[in-house]
Amino acid sequence: MEQEKPKYKLFDAKGQILGRFAVEIAKYLSGKNEVNFTPNIGGNGWAIVINSDKVRLSGDKAKKKIYWHHTGFPGGIKAATFEEMMIKDSRKVIEKAVKGMMPKNKLSVAANKRLRIFKDENHSYAKQLEKSE
Repeated sequence: MEQEKPKYKLFDAKGQILGRFAVEIAKYLSGKNEVNFTPNIGGNGWAIVINSDKVRLSGDKAKKKIYWHHTGFPGGIKAATFEEMMIKDSRKVIEKAVKGMMPKNKLSVAANKRLRIFKDENHSYAKQLEKSE
């Protein structure tokens, strides 16, 4: 089977609701937008996300949504709200949302490596985007 050239698609997070936006990206990365989609092969597209600082949540979730992680030590559970995560690093919010929307298999590991997120409109994939279109 002949290898296809990778495709690049630009996603703008400005004013987008996080969950719905993450579903779009996950579908693209897993290859479900392709005509010849095969579940055991996956996609080869790269997702370039810009304006990650401008993504939002609907309703009052910005104060209520909590991200948990554990350090591995006893009593080492840490929590941060959506607002705190956006201040700390807004790219992590989109990364976690897309990772949660992907199928839990080996293909998702490779797909998550093809996700690039930038805080503003400046990115280094302009040439790839021109060739891909």
